Amino acid sequence: MSAADRISRALFGFYLVAFFVYLFAPLAIMGAATFNASRFPTVTPWQGTTLQWFSELWSDSAMWQSVWTSIVVAFFVVLIALPVGTAAALMLTSLHARARGFLYAVMVSPLLTPGVVIGIATLVLWRQLGVGGGVFLIVVAQASFIICYVMLMVAARLQRFDRTQEEAALGLGASKFMVFRRILLPFLKPALIAAAFLAVLQSVENYNTTLFVRGFDTPLTVFIATKVRTGLTPAVNALALIMIAITVLGAAAYEIARRRQARAGKAA
Repeated sequence: MSAADRISRALFGFYLVAFFVYLFAPLAIMGAATFNASRFPTVTPWQGTTLQWFSELWSDSAMWQSVWTSIVVAFFVVLIALPVGTAAALMLTSLHARARGFLYAVMVSPLLTPGVVIGIATLVLWRQLGVGGGVFLIVVAQASFIICYVMLMVAARLQRFDRTQEEAALGLGASKFMVFRRILLPFLKPALIAAAFLAVLQSVENYNTTLFVRGFDTPLTVFIATKVRTGLTPAVNALALIMIAITVLGAAAYEIARRRQARAGKAA
């Protein structure tokens, strides 16, 4: 191996290590702070190992109420974003190229609009109709831009779809609904699952838009931001650690199921 190759490999290894340290070091420190006896979420100075913050998390009814609000909002956002985003992607891919470019620009514009603007615009519009802030407006405001993520993911999947399957099924007498249910929907299933997870994550972590339309309801992000101003305890770290564990276990379970399905498909 030449000196240039060794230098190249060393630089690549350094970059890889630096990348993972940059990515996971904050999460590791946050997780470690959960077990520190300090009243503040920090690892220095270490005041002793404890599990008291998990018990405080369990007894914090306000935090669990905010978690429940975020879950309800995410559920309804996915319920709206998946069908609307899928329909938008289907319509977008079936249009003429010139019309498709214009419509694409219109559809992705909410992604380019600041969340503050979306939140204020949603609040002003619905207040004119007599609807105040709350879970309903949070769902409407978040869905207005999360739909775009779903549309983009489904549209990307549709680029790989073989339209001759659709034409052959229609030629054999299948209805358009049957073609969609038996051919197109199974093909789009991986993209729909990924889009649903992305929609949940985007909904739960959103702050800028949610802040203006929440009314008297407090989702998790707004609750944590409020606690930062009034006094944050490591109970929030405990909640974050549980969420990370659930995410990792869910991703691992999905990957195991995917590999088993792939092996079963090859065996068949």
